[in-house]
Amino acid sequence: MLAVYRSLFSLLLSFGLLLLANGLFNSLLGLRANLEGMSTTYVGFIMSGHFIGMLIGGLYAGRVVAGVGHIRAFAAFASILSVTALLHAIFIDLLPWMGLRIISGFATAGMLMVTESWLNERAGSQYRGSVLATYMMVNYLGAGSGQLLLKVGDIGEFHLFSLASIIFSLALLPVLLTRHSAPILERGERMSLVSVIRLGPLAVIGIFTAGMINSSINALAPVYAMNMFGNADQVANFTALLLVSGFILQWPIGRLSDKLGRGVMIMVVASIIATGSLGMVYSANYAPHYLWIMAFGYGAFLYTLYSLCSALINDVIGPEQRVRVAGAVLIIYGVGAIIGPTLVGVLTDLLGNQALFLFSFFASAALAALAIYRRIYQAIFVQPAQPFVPVPSQQVPSDELYLATVAEADDNIDYEEGSDLRSDPTRS
Repeated sequence: MLAVYRSLFSLLLSFGLLLLANGLFNSLLGLRANLEGMSTTYVGFIMSGHFIGMLIGGLYAGRVVAGVGHIRAFAAFASILSVTALLHAIFIDLLPWMGLRIISGFATAGMLMVTESWLNERAGSQYRGSVLATYMMVNYLGAGSGQLLLKVGDIGEFHLFSLASIIFSLALLPVLLTRHSAPILERGERMSLVSVIRLGPLAVIGIFTAGMINSSINALAPVYAMNMFGNADQVANFTALLLVSGFILQWPIGRLSDKLGRGVMIMVVASIIATGSLGMVYSANYAPHYLWIMAFGYGAFLYTLYSLCSALINDVIGPEQRVRVAGAVLIIYGVGAIIGPTLVGVLTDLLGNQALFLFSFFASAALAALAIYRRIYQAIFVQPAQPFVPVPSQQVPSDELYLATVAEADDNIDYEEGSDLRSDPTRS
């Protein structure tokens, strides 16, 4: 396991730096849009543009990876993210921002495709839960730490956009300088979305649900916190707490899923997310002093859902399908991520600030119900396969031969003693 982590260190360091910049940039963009007088609905549209780009990236970014390899593709995608961060500070308006978010979403999808296919190629089924948990720990530690960078500059100026661009550029170095080889892409049959859904329906629906909830929280939690607390420092603290808390349980839950099964852990985690969502609504309205504690617990479980579902789908595929499945997963996640912020943005303008966590409750509760249903269905209707035991085709094992001989001898003794068993119909 240590050898696996050593081979992945450079990749995870680059990925962590990208998420540090991305965490800063996502919150900065939502707050700056709010500062420019855009409604929550418009903020939802802007953030959904990012996931439209991810959806396109899920369809086409794999061609870039297949054409130039993992390392060069990673460098290209990180460079695009660096450039788009600066362009946001130059063109401050709804339509340019939506267009730039689509471009950055494409690059993000490519970067995630490179990272996840690389990780899954290096980790076998025995360690996949742990490796993906570490990956998600890096994800949320980086993204959560990025929130704290909001405090080093004024959201109304260009300095924070420049800082995000600098960190995006620095993220290139560890991967470009790594001494470990990238995966060798193996050509396999093209996988349709229908094929991926058939492989793991619970995993696919879980990834879709994670896309809806995670993107809604990432896009609109800063706006939610600004409405709740009224100042940028508290916004940074709240969003950082949500994201960094996702670091805490990634590895323990990943290890538990290796031992207890992914389906069981998806059922448990989705149920806890639904309960935590209601806890957030209750705390905001009736016990605001508990809001920070509830946010910590909510984030700790919320951000484990994607890694559990990704591990579940990767358990049933071969190495030649890694990049294609990673692309399909990004498409599924992207569709959910487009729907989430758009719907929650509209609901927030209609219902108020708590629409964010009410939406989270209904989505996670539906996933938990599905996981419970599949668990019951499989227990009742799906018969486990019997273990294979090799038996010689022309021979009878000695223990079976002995038992059959004894049984036949007993029958002959009963017959010779004149028992009435010959006429007993139950004997036949």
